[in-house]
Amino acid sequence: MSRRVEVGFSRRIQLDWLELTANLVLAGKTSPEIQTQLDDFLQDKLSIGSQSQSSSRSKAISILQKIWVRVPAKLEPLRDEALELLVNTPQHQHLAIHWGMTMAVYPFFGIVADSVGRLLRLQGKFAAGSIQRRIGEQLGDRQTVSRATQRILRCFVDWGVLQDTSEIGIYQSANTQSVDNRKLAAWLIEAALIASDSESQALGVISQTPILFPFTVSLINPRDLEMNRRLEFFCQGIDQKMVMLR
Repeated sequence: MSRRVEVGFSRRIQLDWLELTANLVLAGKTSPEIQTQLDDFLQDKLSIGSQSQSSSRSKAISILQKIWVRVPAKLEPLRDEALELLVNTPQHQHLAIHWGMTMAVYPFFGIVADSVGRLLRLQGKFAAGSIQRRIGEQLGDRQTVSRATQRILRCFVDWGVLQDTSEIGIYQSANTQSVDNRKLAAWLIEAALIASDSESQALGVISQTPILFPFTVSLINPRDLEMNRRLEFFCQGIDQKMVMLR
């Protein structure tokens, strides 16, 4: 792995919390205003009665802010287009947008998603312990990594992309969502490239990458990619179609 990956995403975050945060940004709220509104909203959901800066509520708000408000400067163009997509995309496809932003901002989230996607393709279901071992081998077998991995797996269940089985600790795939909006598909491919720390990949590979296991991305062509000025299309060899981050 060519980069140092920090856990960062260490709380069980709900989709409606992400949606609320993005909507507050769209409403023109400042970061301090969003902080206050999220704190009020989560008062009865996390760390009830606590005002500690290290509470679960404070940590969850920090994650939400980093994904949609205080994003790394290099990801601001990705975030700005994501906000436009939220406005112009049906509600049922918002999951793909939150997924893309989360894995771009928090590569650890993407590493877990990639491992899950690979095991689902191999066997259709998997044990939580198998994912934790895989992640531990990549990032170090630390308790922090193990706990965060388990919380992300529970997020996947909460978000409807995984299902519990009758066996404790065994998960299976839920229904995948079709991404047929070409602009969203190109944006999601950009997010996947960022999350995988890859400058370029074969178009057919990245559009079916395990990191996007909850989605079926429609086939896209160079004209679709041209809508995204941060992506570049080129051919490698005779017929290998490639996509690259500018």
